[in-house]
Amino acid sequence: MNFYIIIPAHNEEDSIAQTLESLVNQTLPAKQIVVVNDNSTDGTQHIIEKYNSEHSNISIVNTVSSNAHLPGSKIINAFYKGFETLDQDYDVICKFDADLIFPKHYLEQLATHYNNNERLGMVAGFCYIKKNNHWILENLTRKDHIRGALKAYRKQCFLDIGKLKPSMGWDTVDELLAKYYGWDLITDDSLHVKHLKPTGISYNKASKHLQGEAMYKMRYGFLITLISAVKLALKKKSFTLFKDYMIGYFKAKQKSLEPLVSAEQGQFIRKLRWEGMKGKLKQF
Repeated sequence: MNFYIIIPAHNEEDSIAQTLESLVNQTLPAKQIVVVNDNSTDGTQHIIEKYNSEHSNISIVNTVSSNAHLPGSKIINAFYKGFETLDQDYDVICKFDADLIFPKHYLEQLATHYNNNERLGMVAGFCYIKKNNHWILENLTRKDHIRGALKAYRKQCFLDIGKLKPSMGWDTVDELLAKYYGWDLITDDSLHVKHLKPTGISYNKASKHLQGEAMYKMRYGFLITLISAVKLALKKKSFTLFKDYMIGYFKAKQKSLEPLVSAEQGQFIRKLRWEGMKGKLKQF
């Protein structure tokens, strides 16, 4: 299978070499790896250029964007800067973060999953973070969710969902839309990916408001948003997060922001969310 990988990178000099090293040593090499150097002010560009000079399948795109930390839009806009440079001869398109270390057989294992199921739209491994000199499963990991750090889409699934949305919540709405179009999703817990910088470490209050905004734009409705906000806040043990999420939701509602999904897709998403909640309640 032809894997095309796009890696948005902003000031990643401490990790990008490890990410690229793990990708160039894959048992199934990627056909194309595009690293988008997004407004970096450290040594990121120099490191990417070194790998570009040594490996024919690695290219670099330099772009300038806002210095503000804007989860969702910034990283997806950078993704598209890389996507625009690629041809359409891919079987799988990947959006990987620049702070990951992949096991050598990672892409080969993804290809095996895709080859075994023609309706498999997305597949990924699990992220592990270092704590007390041990690599442990990152606490945001769920078996029913593929992390935004390591997305991999079959081409037709990627096209069906309308590609990626430049908004907070892009890495949730992509899965919901994939299910809407009848695609399967798999998380492979045998694939351990080292995540060098835990998710959300640099999120500020404005970006946390965007989480609530995303719930509105995915047409969750008030009750599902409320339950989701409580669950996320409890996971992070922060009541402030709950307030931030709900403030973001009501601000988006007040502004009547454009949803990320159609009314019909929103109805499907709400039904899916309620079914998921009922299923978890039955486990208790």
